[in-house]
Amino acid sequence: MKAAPEAQRRLLDLSELDAGLDRLRHRRRTLPELAEIEEMSKRLAQLATQVIAAETEAGDLSRDQTKAESDVDAVRTRAERDQKRLDSGQVSSPKDLASLQSEIASLHRRQSDLEEVVLEIMERREAVDAQVASLKSERDEVTATLDAAGDRRDAAFAELDKEVAELQGKRSGIDDIPADVLSLYEKLREQSGTGAAMLQGSRCLGCRTSLSIAELNRIRAAGPDEVVRCEECRRILVRTPESGL
Repeated sequence: MKAAPEAQRRLLDLSELDAGLDRLRHRRRTLPELAEIEEMSKRLAQLATQVIAAETEAGDLSRDQTKAESDVDAVRTRAERDQKRLDSGQVSSPKDLASLQSEIASLHRRQSDLEEVVLEIMERREAVDAQVASLKSERDEVTATLDAAGDRRDAAFAELDKEVAELQGKRSGIDDIPADVLSLYEKLREQSGTGAAMLQGSRCLGCRTSLSIAELNRIRAAGPDEVVRCEECRRILVRTPESGL
């Protein structure tokens, strides 16, 4: 495989641009805002579930309170009616009078018990209402944090995409590399992340391995337009004045 020395050196420019593109893509994948957005999204989903559960409990307690208050009113009405009968003097039989007085006392005890139930429900409802308010407040805070992180992510994406477009434009401008050499470069790049590396002195800057004397002699003997590869990492080795050959 052959390519003019100038075309081979263009592989180093291409490799540098590709490394820059890889760094930008890595930055895009690892933006701190992405982890924050994921964390806030999970918390927001949890809060949504908790708010629904708390509101459901508050609704149940509201219905329980309404029923308990209705029971109190019913018992109170009945006790007041019996008290009026007692006060009217219409009941003259000692037995009936004792029975009526006993019933009124029983109704008062029942009313007292029901009022305790109402108070207990009201206390529970107050606590649940406070919980609902607290959860909604946190939900609003998390939503605001999530929105802000989303804005920062979008701004960072826009800046990174701009840099990517700039590097891709420069990459597209490299059009003097033979197709077969470029195809090999792309294949090697897919395999190891870097398709070409400079030979600096006796060292391949791709794998940082020092080449053997025999390997260096082989490369020295190769024509300047011959495409040579590192014996260790198999990347394309690009010879420059720094190679010292």
